[in-house]
Amino acid sequence: MKKIAVVLVGEEEFGIDIGKLVEILRAQRIYHLPQLPSFFSGVINVRGDVVPLVDLRIRFGLHSASPKERIIIVRLGGEKVGLLVDGVKDIIDLQPEEEVKTPSMVKGLKVEYLAGLAKKENRIIVLLNIETVLTSEERLQFEEVKKVIGVDHAGDTRTAQQ
Repeated sequence: MKKIAVVLVGEEEFGIDIGKLVEILRAQRIYHLPQLPSFFSGVINVRGDVVPLVDLRIRFGLHSASPKERIIIVRLGGEKVGLLVDGVKDIIDLQPEEEVKTPSMVKGLKVEYLAGLAKKENRIIVLLNIETVLTSEERLQFEEVKKVIGVDHAGDTRTAQQ
């Protein structure tokens, strides 16, 4: 059995393994940076740490803006990344028999983003593979951004400026 945080992106339910989740935050000030890929919303300041923010709605081509927007902080490799979602629905226990293999295409999402599907009562939850939400090239872009704004020469993290 594993625990899954069920988040809303547009009208769809996505599951994130609780083991990857660091914290859930209310929407906050986003510092926009030029020349980032379109799905990078910018960066946020989380207790002095500069954390990049990926808008899953844009990443997955789902359009919706919710007044209950949340930021899910996850561990991606050794880094923290924020995922902008429309809301957090609940946390569920998922039994092995409730997981099914991923079909070749799910609502237009690339298979590499998916860890599978979950059938829970009358719901279908798309299970995200957090490690593949960013490609290798996108991770390199993210590292470059962090070098420029996130850490000064003394090694201290500084807050992104407006």
